[in-house]
Amino acid sequence: MELNQFLKYKDIVIQCHDNPDADALASGYALMWYFHKKNKPARFIYRGRNEIKKSNLLIMIKELEVPVEYEPFFAEEPDLIITVDCQYGQKNVTTTKAKHIAVIDHHHKVATIPGSLSRIRSDVGSCSTLCWDLIKKEGLDPNDNRLLSTALYYGLFSDTNRLSEVSHPLDRDMLDNLVINKSTVTEMINSNISLEELQITGRAILNYDYHPSNKYLVIEAEACDPCILGVISDFALETENVSVCIAFYESPYEVKFSVRSCTKEVRADDLAAFLAEGLGGGGGGHTLKAGGVMQPDLLTKSAKETIEERLQWYYDRFLVIYAKNTKLNTSKWKAYEKISQSLGCVRLADVFPIGTPINIRTLEGDVDTVIDKEAYLMIGVEGEVYPIKENKLLSSYQVTNFVYTREFEYEPNIKNRVTGEVKHVMPFAKTVRTIGSSIVFAKPLEQPVKLFTAWTEDKYYSGQIGDYLTVRADDEHDIYIVKGELFDRFYKSRGR
Repeated sequence: MELNQFLKYKDIVIQCHDNPDADALASGYALMWYFHKKNKPARFIYRGRNEIKKSNLLIMIKELEVPVEYEPFFAEEPDLIITVDCQYGQKNVTTTKAKHIAVIDHHHKVATIPGSLSRIRSDVGSCSTLCWDLIKKEGLDPNDNRLLSTALYYGLFSDTNRLSEVSHPLDRDMLDNLVINKSTVTEMINSNISLEELQITGRAILNYDYHPSNKYLVIEAEACDPCILGVISDFALETENVSVCIAFYESPYEVKFSVRSCTKEVRADDLAAFLAEGLGGGGGGHTLKAGGVMQPDLLTKSAKETIEERLQWYYDRFLVIYAKNTKLNTSKWKAYEKISQSLGCVRLADVFPIGTPINIRTLEGDVDTVIDKEAYLMIGVEGEVYPIKENKLLSSYQVTNFVYTREFEYEPNIKNRVTGEVKHVMPFAKTVRTIGSSIVFAKPLEQPVKLFTAWTEDKYYSGQIGDYLTVRADDEHDIYIVKGELFDRFYKSRGR
């Protein structure tokens, strides 16, 4: 779906969910700005029983000139209704009749969406990000209106718990790109918690459940701004003998939770994704701070019982392996030979000059490095990229002069950390082919694994049932995990 597909409609109404938050307001604002640029009349409304009263949102509407209208009794039937940051027909948005319906949202799809003009991406942190991306693809720049760009920033800021749950590179791209009024953002941030919410925080912290065996806290709060959950979990994590904290609230529309971790054996983003898996929501963030959402309709127990049960599963099910200090008994494992394959590589000095400090942005996260004459970037079959030195590259691959072309969900890019210039890597990519063959021993996992490799002692890699635990025949400490669906593409059986 592209925004220009909406231009054929005469009467357009943008509607966000009832009791709108900053992300909903920013998303509707962005669409209104787009239609204004295209000389297309449109209205931006919200409905429901309650008019906006939160101080930070009132400041946002006034200072950033958000063109939203409160229409609890809206009776018109427009040519097109576009729901933003919500999905038409769901409980959190009052139904408005329209001839045509479209949805732009970043929550998991929970029902059949009427019509075909919809864009739903649950992998990004905010609907603001999605609207920013759609507008950029139309050749327009939200920075042309600094009030709008500030609103988009605050939308992502608010929906990702002060940016602590940002995980997708598209979110980070928007953050890097936006030019904002910092003073207005500061004013909104410092008006975010009301005295009532301060009381909610206090009551929640006093009502904790502590599990000493695994050193985690579970704290239930009343329905509140998601940022309050971050305040609660951040504070609680400072408690002695607490390594992990989950703060949550349950409302008729969602179960929102915040995760904090200060132990390397539990990644907050990993735990958040585990808690939300299969429950109509999602989890995201990074190693220390993350959060997520569950859909109440999919819970068979209370939110608290569900979270407690899943936490116990999480701690009980994983085998933790520290490769540096581990020798696995592979005598009964099958032997495999690596299959020759074509991948991509980029000589970083072809992108920016030697000595340039760069940031490599990928789906897996950001990597900072400095370009030298031996610095290369490998590009895997799923778009994963990682730095590699020339001698290691040439020991396993033959570099060709053939252009490497593939399409990925998110194309990796490189940013010059001095000038801010960003370049995509694919135009510089060459094809490389594996040479020789390495022998490994491998077996499918029968239980989930957290693997600390010999080279990454502070970060684990997750392996699920059906993935392969793999050990190089010539290095018993070179232990790694290969996804089950990829193993047959990379390895073939070999007799021992």
